[in-house]
Amino acid sequence: MFEFLKKIMNNEKLITNNSSNSIHRILKTDIKKEPHLNEDEIIFGCGCFWGAEKCFWKLPGVITTSVGYAGGESSNPTYYEVCSGLTGHSEVVRVVWDKNKIDISDLLKMFWECHDPTQKNRQGNDIGTQYRSAIYYKNENNKRIILASKDQYQKELYKKNFGLIETEIKKIDTYFYAEQYHQQYLALEGSRQYCSASPTKVKLEAFAGSNYKLNDHIWDNFNWEVEKCVLRSDNKPIRNNI
Repeated sequence: MFEFLKKIMNNEKLITNNSSNSIHRILKTDIKKEPHLNEDEIIFGCGCFWGAEKCFWKLPGVITTSVGYAGGESSNPTYYEVCSGLTGHSEVVRVVWDKNKIDISDLLKMFWECHDPTQKNRQGNDIGTQYRSAIYYKNENNKRIILASKDQYQKELYKKNFGLIETEIKKIDTYFYAEQYHQQYLALEGSRQYCSASPTKVKLEAFAGSNYKLNDHIWDNFNWEVEKCVLRSDNKPIRNNI
């Protein structure tokens, strides 16, 4: 991924130099929006943040998404600093959602199923601490359901002979937005449709505290049996019309 960005940064057609541009390329919402009443936010690390972000912006009820860096030690890290592994940050996706339309359990289902959380400090061909699996929450009320989803998914993984979940789960206060050319990268014309995620193909079933709001037809759009199924899909959000 690092080499890909060198080429991208030299291609003026793919770069927006206006760092103040914070409108989501697909959802047309402010990627820096703070959650209001009946809204919430959470931060996920699922390997390379390009493909991970697309997974979440497609879900109905998601208000906005952005990619950035979290879980590290330094302030305002750059992409290249994070790639060095010295800052301790993970590539992450920030998700803001409408609690009336989608539940955190739906988001957790997407998180666990869209990558392999048993891989430590890597995802597929991308290796390094910046690609670690992570859930960073800001709302303490979400901790219980996050841990309950992890416990259930671990049980499901054991049934399929997978190992221990390596996901880092902790409360954080700081999130740094990634450079503009990373935001909704897969929706950029001419972008390389790259994703290194390696889903286990194991589904997260109902668990203690789960309150799924999305219908089955939503999840039918994500067939993890098909390699790179997220890349093969279009960029439009899925309509929850049932």
